Order: sequence, then structure tokens, then C-alpha cells
Amino acid sequence: MPDHNDPDSQDIARLAQRFFDAIEDGDIDTMRASFTPDAVIWHNSDERDTTVEQTAVVLTGMVARIKNRKYADRRLQIFEGGFVQQHVLTGNRLFDDGAVRLPCAIICQVKHGKITRLDEYFDSAHVAEFRKTSH
Repeated sequence: MPDHNDPDSQDIARLAQRFFDAIEDGDIDTMRASFTPDAVIWHNSDERDTTVEQTAVVLTGMVARIKNRKYADRRLQIFEGGFVQQHVLTGNRLFDDGAVRLPCAIICQVKHGKITRLDEYFDSAHVAEFRKTSH
């Protein structure tokens, strides 16, 4: 287990904070810049690898549909070469102000201050509420 006072661990913690704060703020450019250009993003719900650009499109859509985005209850664990974060993404749908929540665990591999791989685990039933666009 790395020492959390170690400069590499501190850099990884700052990267994680910046990455999730950017998504909360709807700052897709900062989110995109957190990855290496060839990074791989994988979700347990479809078990497919996606690109940074595909992820940017999905998150742009989420930002357009969900206000008051918050990564609540962040539990960050640093390991050598990356981090794991558990959190609950919360917010409200724009069309009806309905509250949404998505418990999630994310594992990221990091190299030279950028995310090279992100594996996301969540219950796909919660995602349906995020994707709703009308009653």
C-alpha cells in the first residue's frame, strides 16, 4: 500500500479530485484532458471498451440532462499506479426535477499523471433514471 504522503500518491489523489470535480461542473474538456489519448474506458453494464471521445459524448449528454450533479460519499483509495473510488453520483433530471442516484465504483490506472484505463462498475437499473428524457 503506498504512503499517502508520497508525492506520487498525492498527484494521483489530485488527479482523481480534478477528474470528478470536472464532471460535476460539466467541464468535459478537463475531464477529457485527464486521460491519455489512447485510454480505454470500460463499463460492466455492456462489457465493451470505449474511447475517451465516446465517453465525452456520453458525459456531455448526461450534463445536458442532469443538473446539480454531485459525486457524494467519495471514498478514494490510492494504489501504486492508480486509484479506486466509490461514490454515489446524484443530481436532478432537468425535465421533471426528479432526483437520481447512481452508486458506483471506479478503478483507474494512472501513468505520468493521466488515466490510462478506467473500469466503471454500477447497477444498470439506476442508469435508466439518468437517461430518462420525459415522463
